[in-house]
Amino acid sequence: MAIREIIEVPDPRLKQVSVPVEKFDDELKTLVEDMFETMYDAPGIGLAAIQVGVPLRVLVIDLQPDDPDAEPVACDHDGHHHHHQPTKKEPRVFINPEILDPSEEYSVYQEGCLSVPEIYAEVERPATIRARWQDLDGKVHEEQMEGLMATCLQHEMDHLEGVLFIDHLSRLKRNMALKKLEKLRKAA
Repeated sequence: MAIREIIEVPDPRLKQVSVPVEKFDDELKTLVEDMFETMYDAPGIGLAAIQVGVPLRVLVIDLQPDDPDAEPVACDHDGHHHHHQPTKKEPRVFINPEILDPSEEYSVYQEGCLSVPEIYAEVERPATIRARWQDLDGKVHEEQMEGLMATCLQHEMDHLEGVLFIDHLSRLKRNMALKKLEKLRKAA
């Protein structure tokens, strides 16, 4: 397993349309393992293969919910003592995903993206979706999704079409976000 470099805007590869996976082999398994390692290291909750420069229709998602069974962990970062609730890993792989039945109801989530670091904006998407995808063995799955999982899957699927979450914003908001990112990069 290896942590791969996450490509960031304005890298033109992010605008590339990804191609379907046809070979469910060890190379694919290695890619997925690397994607999870890269996503957890970033840290993030979702990653599309194109974000590590591989134009295949592969997504990894782990919403990492709080683990209610775990003891809170003491922490002193930021100069003050507090506790964090540990999260549990629930890694999910989506290969050749498609949305079958988006709801007519929409929900709004504050989204961010590892390829657009430090930028967050509210994006409106269908609140529930029915999704179909393949797993690492090529087996087909279908599931009704809602909430953050539905939003996250749609966000990651956008990457497969060369679309970033900032592309859903008005031109003004998108330009403001890109200017902010430019300032952050200059300050770094």
